[in-house]
Amino acid sequence: MVAPVLPPIGDNIKAWGNNLTAYLRRQLPRLYFRTTDDNPSENGIILWDDVNGYPVVSKNGEFRQIVLEDGQYAGGITTDQTAASANTAYALTYTSSIADGITNGAPASRLVFEEAGQYMIAFSAQIASTSSSTVNFWFWPRVNGTDVSGSTMKSALHQNGSVLVVSRSAIFDFAAGDYLEARWAVDSTTGFLHSTAATAFAPAAPSSTISITRLHG
Repeated sequence: MVAPVLPPIGDNIKAWGNNLTAYLRRQLPRLYFRTTDDNPSENGIILWDDVNGYPVVSKNGEFRQIVLEDGQYAGGITTDQTAASANTAYALTYTSSIADGITNGAPASRLVFEEAGQYMIAFSAQIASTSSSTVNFWFWPRVNGTDVSGSTMKSALHQNGSVLVVSRSAIFDFAAGDYLEARWAVDSTTGFLHSTAATAFAPAAPSSTISITRLHG
């Protein structure tokens, strides 16, 4: 933490006082920049980490990120999603209504995290079937191209014309630059993710939604 350099006094004490007042107005609202010499042994020291681009506070012997108002994403899919083949994984691609610190990548099914942190993710899908037989659906997250172990949500429909909303929330840790994909599969192409149009008394229903909120850095 580098201490500020006050303006020189000079011969005119009144001018110096004016300069000092102007200087303090500029400097007092600013955070000192964190350096390698700063020690977090005392709690409550707030500094600006210019390397990572966010403020930090000392707590229990370490500098911890102060989470700014970003790290949010809300997305939906407003069309039916069908599977070309049974028992085959497909990625869902969302259109964002809120994207702050989390963006659609390339391909657009990837949701890319700008900053590290712990995030709450809420997922939903409206499943439907045109078969009188049982149709099974699977949903799971994939992070950086790898399926998350033990994360699959499975549901089934048992009759033609059935519609059901399935959902799950979970907490994930992401590093800066990580990406998330929502994946799904079905054991019959008669099963699909169903969107419904607005009516005179109710708004439209998306075939799938996802919302992401950063809990802390």
